[in-house]
Amino acid sequence: MTYYVYILKCADGSYYTGSAKNLSQRIVEHEEGLVATSYTFRRRPVRLVWAEEVPTHNEALLHEHQIKGWTRVKKEALVRGDFSAIDEIVVRERHAREQKKSRSS
Repeated sequence: MTYYVYILKCADGSYYTGSAKNLSQRIVEHEEGLVATSYTFRRRPVRLVWAEEVPTHNEALLHEHQIKGWTRVKKEALVRGDFSAIDEIVVRERHAREQKKSRSS
């Protein structure tokens, strides 16, 4: 079975990250606004800007959770497929965490 992790760009410019077993059906659900309380409901139309196949439901949920924690800049690098930019962002984030930790010690 294949699962997907995906990023939508919403009409307000924000990004939504999700996972699904049937990606095309899930995109239609977002576009049709079937759930009034969902993040994308008031931000339609939405556009699929990135998706990745993963082999298990658990892996899809793990990737979704990881990407949801990313900054906008990091998500945009992923959408562009710019993995060197992602690496640079990770290095900067790690350096900032280390500096913050050393200041609080």
